Amino acid sequence: MNIYYVAAIWLGMALLASVISIRIAIPAALVEIVIGALAGNIPGIREHVTSTDLITFLASVGSLILTFLAGAEIDPVSLRGHWKASVSIGLVSFALPFLAAFGFCKLALGWDLHAAEIGGIALSTTSVAVVYAVMVETGLNRQELGKLILAACFITDLGTVLALGGLFASYGWLLLVFLAVSVVTILALPRLLRLAIKHFGHRVSEPEIKLLLVVLFGLGGLATQAGSEAVLPAYVAGLVVAGVFLHDRVLMDRLRSIAFALLTPFFFLRAGTLISAPALITGAGAPPAPAHPATERPPRGGAPTARRRRPAGPGPRPGACPSRGIWRSRPRPRTRAVPAC
Repeated sequence: MNIYYVAAIWLGMALLASVISIRIAIPAALVEIVIGALAGNIPGIREHVTSTDLITFLASVGSLILTFLAGAEIDPVSLRGHWKASVSIGLVSFALPFLAAFGFCKLALGWDLHAAEIGGIALSTTSVAVVYAVMVETGLNRQELGKLILAACFITDLGTVLALGGLFASYGWLLLVFLAVSVVTILALPRLLRLAIKHFGHRVSEPEIKLLLVVLFGLGGLATQAGSEAVLPAYVAGLVVAGVFLHDRVLMDRLRSIAFALLTPFFFLRAGTLISAPALITGAGAPPAPAHPATERPPRGGAPTARRRRPAGPGPRPGACPSRGIWRSRPRPRTRAVPAC
């Protein structure tokens, strides 16, 4: 399929979401998810909403940069003053939903252990990218409450990553290399960014933005290769350069414009297209009871009933219609004809 045609469809959906969000005063990220879900499930439209490798890559980059910007919005001074509250909220917001979802999947639905663990982790995580996008449009990212919530979201996501790693990941030398490279790079990033802004900053070619993208892509690729999440080093990198962005809001605004205009619509729209309406309808009902050979198919809305056996006899009585399976308890008079089958 023509890649320009595919891009025009996706950006058209993003434009529609922007207009609707402005009209109804709802953050564009939420509208984009809804439009993506509708486009991915309506016959006649979903055939044209193609998720190519390019769309997947742009969505991943959008998630990566949004997570970095969410970390960069947090004032280091404010974080040091509210770190206890952030850690407490993050831990509770991860642990309670995980335990509740895990217990329900295991005990109520009867899932096996690994399936229940995955269900608990999936339903206990949060999305820093979605939270940040909503806060930017509502203005909460500039308030202390918004910064506290963003920091707590990071703790929640960190719990998800650690839970996935502890339950399912395989540890190896590549994970150690990733951790060592991430620590060295992230510690040196603020100094490198200040040097780039001092000597090459605010040029048309934007070398400081390219420096950030190189670091984010490099750490993200190494994290993926090691079996971790690319957004984890991106958020930490945003935290360590937040002090630089406090004194250079121009760089922050330019990077945010690139993300919200081109990259994040692909992320939210693709997240919506991954929602399957048939799976939601099927999952809304209770799991079916296992069929038993001594039961017949139950009527709609009823429980299975035992099969009624016909007593052995010489055969059909007079007046019976074998093809319809109707057996009369009393034979008809001989003067009447047998009804047609």
